[in-house]
Amino acid sequence: MRFDEFQDFRQRQLGTSPSLLDAAETNLYRALAPIRPEPPTVMSTVHRCDLARAWLRRFELPEEWSRRAMVCRGVRHGLDVVFRWLHAVQARLWLPSDVYPVYFELARAAGLAPSSYPTLPVPALPGSPAQDRPEYLLLANPSKPLGRYLSDAECAAAMAWLEESPRRRLLIDSVYDLGAPFAAGTRRLLGTGRTVLLHSVTKGWLWPRTFGVVLLGPDQDEHAALAEAFRADPPTPAQLRLADRLLTEQSAVPQQVVDELAVRARQLFERLPGEVLGAIPTASRTCPGNYFFPVDIPAETLLHDHSVLALPVGVFGESDWSGSVLTSLTAGTVPGARLRPHPDRLV
Repeated sequence: MRFDEFQDFRQRQLGTSPSLLDAAETNLYRALAPIRPEPPTVMSTVHRCDLARAWLRRFELPEEWSRRAMVCRGVRHGLDVVFRWLHAVQARLWLPSDVYPVYFELARAAGLAPSSYPTLPVPALPGSPAQDRPEYLLLANPSKPLGRYLSDAECAAAMAWLEESPRRRLLIDSVYDLGAPFAAGTRRLLGTGRTVLLHSVTKGWLWPRTFGVVLLGPDQDEHAALAEAFRADPPTPAQLRLADRLLTEQSAVPQQVVDELAVRARQLFERLPGEVLGAIPTASRTCPGNYFFPVDIPAETLLHDHSVLALPVGVFGESDWSGSVLTSLTAGTVPGARLRPHPDRLV
């Protein structure tokens, strides 16, 4: 079931059975709208280089990496630029099959034919032999709908994948990492010198498609053309002003988001039947800022046996796993409330 089809199904279920526990909201911006900072009113000039350094300082990364920190309009924009460059260099791209359908939409729009690997119930990195061309593997850390950071063993597996060929690289989507500095696993993979990191203000500050950074690897010759593509397609002056305000005046907002999500997670757990709560992995229940909770129970079973409306895993992409995903964003809201439409799809 595609995401838009599920949303229609969800609305029908909530309309006819208002007592259902709605654990299927995915729109973070709608759920946490009161926390979202207001845009600046002062029309100042903000330079990309200053924002790159501010971003590096926030995440405790060396400021001398500023020439590698490509300012963009968010992770989607960053991936679009990266994927078009990957097509130009005839690279092979590996994407998680069950995380975010937009990954595949962007890749195919760039002319790529991506390969895939599953992440549910646990990530299973590709084991195919290395090819005689650039090869990039995209990881999300933390990953939704897995709802947790990569484990030490999973980071070691990613490093082993890299070591099989000098032409292999990692792409890490860190948009769901609301802490600073980045998670230990992300920093460990950055330390290989063969990782491109993508981040944005989308989740931490609730401003999608506004500002992000793509941190390229240390080999400037390798990514010279990619860097030029980013410099030729910058955010607007208004987006730069907003990013400056978020990073300098609203630095506490990501922690507010984490705190509010923790409250909603507790509210969800209090309302779940014991059998369902026990099926949520501990790592997902305890991951800061998480609102995705995989359970090894089909969505149909949760609905019919427990009156819990969950996301079927198919809305995240192709998967052979039989489980489903709960979210905590509507915890504490009025049961059966009608949802306002929102232009974003699966966020």
